[in-house]
Order: sequence, then C-alpha cells, then structure tokens
Amino acid sequence: MKNLLRMLFSLMVGVFFIMPANAFDFPDVAKDHWAAKQIEELSDQGVIVGYPDGTFKPDDNVTRAEFASMAIKALKQEHTKVAQPVTFSDITPDFWAYDAIQKALYFDLISGSDEGTPFRPDDSVSRAEASTVAVNALTTQEISEAKAREVLANKYEDVNTIPQSFLIPAGKSEILGMIVVAPGNDKPRLEPERPATRAEVAAILCNMIEQAKLNPNAKLAEAMRNKTGEGYVIQEATVQGNIGTIPAGATIPVRVTKYISTQSSQSGDMYVAAVPKNYITRDKFILIYKDSNLKGQLLDVRSGKWFVRNGVLVLKNSLVTTTNDQVAKFSATGELHKDRNWFMKFVRATLKGEKLDATPEDTIYMKLLEPVRVDLTNGWIYE
Repeated sequence: MKNLLRMLFSLMVGVFFIMPANAFDFPDVAKDHWAAKQIEELSDQGVIVGYPDGTFKPDDNVTRAEFASMAIKALKQEHTKVAQPVTFSDITPDFWAYDAIQKALYFDLISGSDEGTPFRPDDSVSRAEASTVAVNALTTQEISEAKAREVLANKYEDVNTIPQSFLIPAGKSEILGMIVVAPGNDKPRLEPERPATRAEVAAILCNMIEQAKLNPNAKLAEAMRNKTGEGYVIQEATVQGNIGTIPAGATIPVRVTKYISTQSSQSGDMYVAAVPKNYITRDKFILIYKDSNLKGQLLDVRSGKWFVRNGVLVLKNSLVTTTNDQVAKFSATGELHKDRNWFMKFVRATLKGEKLDATPEDTIYMKLLEPVRVDLTNGWIYE
C-alpha cells in the first residue's frame, strides 16, 4: 500500500510540473477577444500587467507615461543608460516613469521637446501618438503626404479629418500593415485623436516588436546588436540570440585591488577585485566588461609555517558590480597557487612553510559555481 501511495504521489507531482503554466488568465478577456493573442504575448513577456483584482480591463485607456514604459519594455531597452536627460516642467527624476520617458526620447520614439516644456504624463495616449511611436521605432522608406493619402483614402472613411502631423506616420503604418482597428465597422476609421485602449495598445506594441526585429531605427539597431571586443575567451560560454551564458565550472581571471596574504589576512576578511579584461565568447561577444568589480571574502586563510604546512588562501566571490552599475550574484571560488620550478616544488613538498600572497598586479583564476546569463547587447545580467 505504501509503495502504491508513493507511486500515485510521484505521478501527481510529475503531472503538476509538466502542465504548462497558465500565464494568460484575465477573466475579462475572452479567448476569442480580437486582441487576446497580443495581450497574452505581452503579458508573458512582462510588458503589460493586469490589475490587483486580476483583471486586464482591455477597454480602459493608457497614459502617456504608461505607454512610454510599455514601449521601452517591448523593445527590451529598459536597461539602457541615457547620458543627457531632457528636462520637462511636469516630470522630476523621482517620477516613476522618468527613466522610461528619457529612453523613449533617446531612441527617437517620441519627438524631441524643448527644455522645460510639459510632457503630460497622465494624459491618455491617443491612437495617433501610439501609432507614431511604433513607426518611429523603425527604419522606413520615406513617403510623401500625397502617397500617404493614396494608401489610406480607399480604406478609412475619416482620412480627410486626420491631423497633418499624423498623415505620414499613418501612411507608413498602413504600408507595413501596422494600423490597429478593432473589428466591427463596415468601413474602419483611424480615429487618431481618440484615446487608445489597453487592447489597442497591446496590438500596436506587438506590431512594433515584429517590425523592429527586421528594421529597427539606427539607435535601436545599435542597442540591439551583440557587442564585441577583445579579452579573455571563456571557451565553454554559449550564445543563443542575444543571451550569452557562462556555465558553472568555467575559469575566470580576477585581480584583487589590495594586497592579501596568508601571513597577514584572516579568514572572513572581505576583498574587492576587478575584471582585468573583458570576458568574451569564442565569437568575441562581450559577457562581462573589463573593470567590473567583484566582491567576496577570504574563505580559508592559513599561514605557512616551516615543517608544519604550506600556506592556504581560498577566495569565495559573491557579487559583481557591472559597468551598468548593476549589482548581481556572481558566485565563484579560487585557491591561490604559485608557480615554482621543480626544485622549489620539492622544497615546499618536503619542508612545508610556503607563504602565499597576491597583489593588484597578480592574476588569480577562479571557478564559477553557478551559471551566469548575460544580455549581450548591454551587459545586463539576468538573475
């Protein structure tokens, strides 16, 4: 009976873990909703989220600040650093979407504004604004206003009422098949000045993502490129798309920033080290950038004593601070050794007493204890 119960329990556990997670579970979005697929995709990616009560509210509006944040997440540029932010009269650096808005400006998703002008972060984003952002993310063929009217005229009944500023973005959107219109009208309307709903925003962002994979604008193309350089090759590292993985067991070189020794250091002492050169893949994709800081402690320190023992110095690394100012887990260990000729090896083996030390000029090789996954476009470590 006990064996039978164990078998049934194992079967239940196995079934539980192989069942796919139901990432799309908004009770107010039916499976046959016209934007259900797009909402599911962006929800799975963490680009859009539901409300605390579990609903999505597909017909609600989206603020300009929310849309900027969604667009940057959709393009996977939330970790980009902006060197020269633009000042707005109604946004301060502590505003929750300040960084996302600055990144949207940097990547030319939003047209540049004069210093000190308002951004209107809490206004609803219009359909024209959302569609224009999606087009601005791309490298597109230039068209005239006449061409834009031509491609729009026979399809949308309100084409003659749209603002001139939206005419070319709308024409480009139509050419690329990116215009989003909820089904139900015999002849669709662009409705450029109407606030975009959350469902429409999901569809617009999905269209932008697919087109940006093919033809991103110049700044996005550079940001989305895997960065390359010279450095220390980690032979075991693997690459899948924009993600590089340093596997557990890989050997990495480090340099301590202060002198450590078996004779003067103590077990438990903290240390700071530096990445002496870029860690790179065989194809020269940069995994960890030179001068990233490593932090850990001396795990085992035993002084060298004549006729008793050789010195022992073991380092245990815990964290890395990258050039992105990200602090991430980076677990590695290494034991200090010194290269000796055959005679000194014999002396140390027979008499004991070797003293070990490391200076900032010395390289210590450590073994990674857990795999590290890195975004090769910007050096961001996934935890």
